[in-house]
Amino acid sequence: MVALLITWLVTAVSLLIISKLRIGVEIDSFGKALLSAVVFGILNALIRPVLAFFAFPLTIITFGLFALVINAIIFGLAAALVPGFRLRWGFWSALIGSFALGVINSIIFRILPFTAG
Repeated sequence: MVALLITWLVTAVSLLIISKLRIGVEIDSFGKALLSAVVFGILNALIRPVLAFFAFPLTIITFGLFALVINAIIFGLAAALVPGFRLRWGFWSALIGSFALGVINSIIFRILPFTAG
């Protein structure tokens, strides 16, 4: 349970950091970032496996690069569902934002003295 809360907070902080970069991702407040992190996690748990299953042939053909598109779709869905979480340039903001989320989450988890999971 603690690991889940840590992951939630780290994702929210990462989303806030991403919103400060000039990549077209806008989040109004920390509360919206927390809500966005919850929605992002739920979408990853429920929709990502279905998308990954159907996109498996494309993922194989592109040597795994299509997984970035799947991440961008989930990121865009989260932005569409949470008021106060906007993508200025649509899919491109989602693609860059999902990539940045993975990088920033990795850096934060590397810095933390404990691991979530």
